[in-house]
Amino acid sequence: MNPSTPQPLLPGSTLGVLGGGQLGRMFVHAAQAMGYFTAVLDADPDSPAGLVSHHHIRTAYDDAQGLAQLAAVSDAVTTEFENVPAAALDALAARRPVAPGAAAVAVAQDRAREKAHFVQCGVPCAPYAVVDTPAQLAAVPDALLPGILKTARMGYDGKGQARVSTRAELAAAWEQMGRVPCVLEQMLPLALECSVIVARGQDGQCVLLPVQRNLHRQGILAVTEVYEGNVPPVLAKQAQTAAISIANGLQYVGVLCVEFFVLQDGRLVVNEIAPRPHNSGHYSQNACDVSQFELQVRCMAGLPLTPPRQHSPAVMLNLLGDLWFAPGGDTPRTPAWDAVLALPGTNLHLYGKREAKRGRKMGHLNITAPTAEAARSTALQAAALLGIAPF
Repeated sequence: MNPSTPQPLLPGSTLGVLGGGQLGRMFVHAAQAMGYFTAVLDADPDSPAGLVSHHHIRTAYDDAQGLAQLAAVSDAVTTEFENVPAAALDALAARRPVAPGAAAVAVAQDRAREKAHFVQCGVPCAPYAVVDTPAQLAAVPDALLPGILKTARMGYDGKGQARVSTRAELAAAWEQMGRVPCVLEQMLPLALECSVIVARGQDGQCVLLPVQRNLHRQGILAVTEVYEGNVPPVLAKQAQTAAISIANGLQYVGVLCVEFFVLQDGRLVVNEIAPRPHNSGHYSQNACDVSQFELQVRCMAGLPLTPPRQHSPAVMLNLLGDLWFAPGGDTPRTPAWDAVLALPGTNLHLYGKREAKRGRKMGHLNITAPTAEAARSTALQAAALLGIAPF
């Protein structure tokens, strides 16, 4: 081994995570299965990850004492979401290895910097303009309309976005958003959406999960399908190559999701990145020999990265809080899990959240089968039982 290469953190070490949501919970489960102790920093006493971790530090992400405590009990630290304060990551990095690092997360936190990084990496993205000032608003090219105005920071799951067709609508939308820094993207004719999970180690080695084909509803991921031919092979290869280029350009360490649009003319353009495991990669828990969460553990612990192998075609259904209410009303109900789990190849993952709310991610259902047709058929049966619209 190169003397300059850090020694790997072997099982028995403690791995920390900033954030206590479902991604942190699944990371904790994966780390514990591999023999690691875990620590979670999240102010919510009922946080899904905190409830299952060895240590739960109940402070805000910018609390100096809490960060010091996390650093004291952890041998390395990761994050489960991109909107953690960069200063918190910097404070931790002064004491412990942090993956991904603050510089990479900062790019993902700002759409303008994110787009500039795509351009620098030579990866095509939608034509766009930055709107920070009234002068920039006035200078927006006509060709970008109709478009989608997105806040540069803190937008996710369709939040902080507005479709605009005219300059008057653009000006009104920017005003309604409080004149915060925004990015206007040209609206493109989409054929489908897909994503790539790439894991990049401390030594720069990259491994990839298969390309995921995604369906969004109201800006939230609803269905992911992963099997041979889900995306044209040429485009799948382009997406994987682009994902590696983006990760290398960031000197990234950890699991990164890169989301893409496939246009009606067959072109591939990158949409955005998420510096963490991603909803669209959840199928890997049951369809691959190495899940995205085990890859996250391996990256931060400096363990070898082996290319994941998908052993079964898979469909993932996102389970939102709407399923816990009778259609068209507010009467609480329990979804028919017994009927769903009677279907072959179904794997239920619930996140331990205390209260179901409409639009809230409560869990996911992974369906695996010997063939893509069988996986889709079972997934459609499960969707019908749960009240999820067919796809």
